[in-house]
Formats: sequence, C-alpha cells, structure tokens
Amino acid sequence: MIRTVVVDDKALVRCGFRLTLNAAEHIDVVAAVTGGKALTAVREHEPGVVLLDIRMPDVDGLTVLRQLCAPPALERPAIAMLTTLDTDEYILTALGAGAAGFPLKDTDPAQLAQAVRTLAAGGVVLLPKATRFLLSGHPGTGEADQAIARIERLSERERVVRVLVAERLPIAGIGDRLRLSSGTVKDHVSAILTKLWVGGRVQAVLLARWAGLLGQRAGLLGQR
Repeated sequence: MIRTVVVDDKALVRCGFRLTLNAAEHIDVVAAVTGGKALTAVREHEPGVVLLDIRMPDVDGLTVLRQLCAPPALERPAIAMLTTLDTDEYILTALGAGAAGFPLKDTDPAQLAQAVRTLAAGGVVLLPKATRFLLSGHPGTGEADQAIARIERLSERERVVRVLVAERLPIAGIGDRLRLSSGTVKDHVSAILTKLWVGGRVQAVLLARWAGLLGQRAGLLGQR
C-alpha cells in the first residue's frame, strides 16, 4: 500500500484527492492537510508520497518542500508539486529544491493514481514543458558556476556514471555499459548524490544540465 499525504489549502481539493486516490488500487491517503500541518503529518504518518500544492496562503508550498528535503533527512517521501502552472520559474525552483514531479490538479483520476505509483517507485512525473526545460534550457552564469563547482567534486568514474544517469539509463544498463555490478553502480550513484547534495535523479540531472554536461557524453566516457 502506498501511503500518501495530500497538502492543499482548499478543503474541497483535499477531499477530492482523498476520494480519488483511495478508490485506486494500492493507494491509501493517510492524511489530507493544509500547508501549516504538512510537516507534522509527514512525521506522523511517514508516507511514501506527498502531493503538495505549490501555492498556499498559510505556508508556501516551496517553503514546505525545502523543509521536507532539508538535510539531514536521508529517508524522505517522493514529493510532487500540485499545480495549475507550467512556468520555468516554478519548475527551476521546485526541481532544485527536491521535487520529483508536477502533476496538474485537473489530471484524470487514472493518471493521478499512476503518477503516485510512479513516484513511489522512484520515478518522476514531469509536465512536457518541465522536461524540455530540464534538458534544453540555458541557465544563468551564476547557476552554471555553482553547478560546475559541485560537479568538480566527483571522481572520473562518478562523472561517467552521472552522465549515464542523466541519459536515463537504468542501473542495470549502466552496469552493462561500464562492466560493473548493479551494487557497485548504486554505490556510485549514492556517492554522487551525497557529493552533489541533491535529493535524487531529477535534481542530479538538473545539476548536470546547469554545468553543461548533458551534451558531453563522449568526452566523459573517455575518462574511464
């Protein structure tokens, strides 16, 4: 059962999401709360997935997101931002803070349930514009400099693994490509995320994009 917390300032929205998701197989909405009660609900119920409204009057959704993702929280739920927006500003900020997806509030019930399952399995749920922005946007100089500084902490092998993760290869595929066991690849990924101080694959891909590494596969693969 996928334990899920819904965070939204509107009671009608919370009720609707609870009814919709509880009707889906293997999903249990254990709490539906306002932003001010989000942290307490997550600590109490330990959900696998949090659906968090991006705009709330009591506590801003991005503020709650940062609180949930702040170190030293090693075990945290997959957090997706509920939104009616599709703007670069929110995509950049939320992805950088640790969001794993952007399901729209008016998503079809079946698609919403599938989004929760995807998040629980470690996947991401991105709007089309978010995907385009993530893979092909052009960051500012300051953002790129910060990303490059973090990327430079990685060993040569970790940089190779980082590029393959950015290309969405699965763990087994990376292992086959580099002739490593899945366990060794997972160790490399864990080390990468620790050094980059990011919360998962989406944020690591974003960081690589900022540093201009997504188009440098051949050069980095030559550093084995």
